[in-house]
Amino acid sequence: MKTMIPDLINRRQMLRTASCGLGYVAMAGLAGAAAPGLEDRPARRRPRARRVIFLNMAGGPAQLDTFDHKPQVGKNPHAGSVASFRRRGASGLWVSDLLPNLARHADKLCVINSMTADTSIHAQSMLQLHTGDRLRPCPSMGAWVAYGLGTENQNLPGFISFNTAKPAEYAAAQLPAVFGGTPIGVNGEDMSRATIGDITGHHLPQAVKRRQLDLIQAMNRDHLSLRGDDAGLEGVIQTMELGFRMQSEAPGLLDLSQEPKAVLERYAVGKNHAAGTCKASDFGRQCLLARRFCEAGVRFIEITHGSWDQHTDHRRDLTANCATTDAPIAALLDDLDERGLLEDTLVVWGGEFGRPGLTPGKDKDQTGHQHRAFTFWMAGGGVKAGHVHGLTNHDGSLVEEGAVHFRDLHATLLHQLGLDHENLAVVSGGRRIRLTGLQGGRVVKEILA
Repeated sequence: MKTMIPDLINRRQMLRTASCGLGYVAMAGLAGAAAPGLEDRPARRRPRARRVIFLNMAGGPAQLDTFDHKPQVGKNPHAGSVASFRRRGASGLWVSDLLPNLARHADKLCVINSMTADTSIHAQSMLQLHTGDRLRPCPSMGAWVAYGLGTENQNLPGFISFNTAKPAEYAAAQLPAVFGGTPIGVNGEDMSRATIGDITGHHLPQAVKRRQLDLIQAMNRDHLSLRGDDAGLEGVIQTMELGFRMQSEAPGLLDLSQEPKAVLERYAVGKNHAAGTCKASDFGRQCLLARRFCEAGVRFIEITHGSWDQHTDHRRDLTANCATTDAPIAALLDDLDERGLLEDTLVVWGGEFGRPGLTPGKDKDQTGHQHRAFTFWMAGGGVKAGHVHGLTNHDGSLVEEGAVHFRDLHATLLHQLGLDHENLAVVSGGRRIRLTGLQGGRVVKEILA
């Protein structure tokens, strides 16, 4: 698949300086190959979910101190949980005391304590979580969802990615590039500055901006007529149009100034904890924006908290990370439920792997990486509520029952959206590309309501 051709660079620069700036923003994540439009495409079978919110806890959350309770017993205790736990709700689901707000939602959660991945290398496992392949660039799961279903709002992309770390995590790769994620708040930049107002050209009337874009698009179409079937240039033309349409809706969605003070406080907007967190990420703002974009019709929304890679000072940093994410996630679940959105919104929480337990009595408060057994949870979107799937051994290091690989997670996610993971595929370079890869995955029917 062709990439952006070099002599289009001046057109990108011209677009940016001609006060059609949002088109430039859209191109950063979307421009490239020609594509079918982002029109809303209903699933072939009745879906249980219409959209996904992925809470990406990058770095490897410690499952033994959050959802997989392993009491330390005996004179020589094994490396079990160092946080205290309680059974929560009518379901009696174990949730750590480090997550008191999320614990209120125990009866909504479907906890998978038996997740597995292929590697404990951060970059490779994170790539596999997002794309199904840990070595080669492939489409992100958000891109697959947008490709399969389009968007419910023609003024917005199908896939938004907040506080993204690497482009590969939201890339369209072999899919038409219009389905790739639109990044907002890249690489931990201050999310309070995640607005579009400074580049949308408010100094010009909308009609003038429309004429500017029409001029640029006419130049591009003339250029296209000389180049024949140039998928990359066709993609630029499409994404410029999407970028222009985004100017009418995206700035308002990103502007939280009209949100009531009580809502901002519930989401802990602007609040982060000093230890163990990326201060600029403003996780509460991400969660509130996710709710707003969800309501606006975006199919796949990813938000990231990227500070779970805690090798030393485990208790301190884990406590800070939980404190930063607990209230905003609980507020998000509250709002989705109260607004009738949770039923058809699949919320997914997890990272690229987990962590082994701390051995009591060690001189250093250290932990490592663990990919053979860790925890994810899901809520809404037709999964069982107040349910725990899978069983790990005495110290949580291996799965004993109900193993769920990333490929199975992907297959299940697509299934709930009404998409068939086996047939949602493209051929590129003679290779059949799909989210669940050559090995395929299975729909984890045990967790479906």
